[in-house]
Amino acid sequence: MDILQAIWLGILQGLTEFLPISSSAHLILMRFWFGWEIGDPQTELVFDVALHVGTLTAIVVYFWRDLTRIAGAAFSADPERAIDKRLAWGIVVGCIPAALVGALFEDVIEEVFRTQYAVIAGLLIGIGLLMAVVDRLGRKQRALESVGIVDALLIGVAQSLALIPGFSRSGITMIAGLMLGLQREAAARFSFLLATPITFGAAVWSFRNLFKGGVPAEMLAPMLAGGAAAMVVGWLCIAFLIRYLRTRSLMPFVVYRVVIGLATLGKVFWG
Repeated sequence: MDILQAIWLGILQGLTEFLPISSSAHLILMRFWFGWEIGDPQTELVFDVALHVGTLTAIVVYFWRDLTRIAGAAFSADPERAIDKRLAWGIVVGCIPAALVGALFEDVIEEVFRTQYAVIAGLLIGIGLLMAVVDRLGRKQRALESVGIVDALLIGVAQSLALIPGFSRSGITMIAGLMLGLQREAAARFSFLLATPITFGAAVWSFRNLFKGGVPAEMLAPMLAGGAAAMVVGWLCIAFLIRYLRTRSLMPFVVYRVVIGLATLGKVFWG
């Protein structure tokens, strides 16, 4: 894998990981649309590590003040830190469903959906339309500070669906947040905070598997390039989306999902 290919993969990961358009669907459909094979299993494993580290770094750098404040309040008895304490335990509880589903069914989901291009396209369209309805009808009155344990659990259950390509982790968690009455920006912020431990877990799991096979020397430069691209683009996407959702709707992402989904269905059925 050359450096330019690594950077492109990092840019794609950084864009699609945080925007509500499904990173897993894009990585699969990229192969389908362009016949591009990333490489052998070891190459894919190496990049899985690099890209997860890149996107994890983007979240941590952007939200480091929130993360340190919330984590520090987890065991605090100070009444003034009660909101942050509730958020901290909400994030923990919200990660449980996705962790369980990932541990039990990730390999099955990967095997079943990897070549089901029509299903992936249908999910891009269907979840996009659901996003439009919820974005239009949701009350959008609650701030991030109002998120409770039950809210976090429900959003976490929604997050567990994101293992299926086409759902989008950020998309489905923002949909759940909007259905619970959260403001758009609050739904996005909680989605990203909830993503931090999940992304960390994915990175650790990838490292665990990587150590079994080692890292080929020729992959070090592409790893650094891909990870750096994912980090920079991911940070920019987080900053853009948080600012964008303060005053605007999710409709551009809905339109994008529907267009990509319809184009993919056209290629599946009519070549």
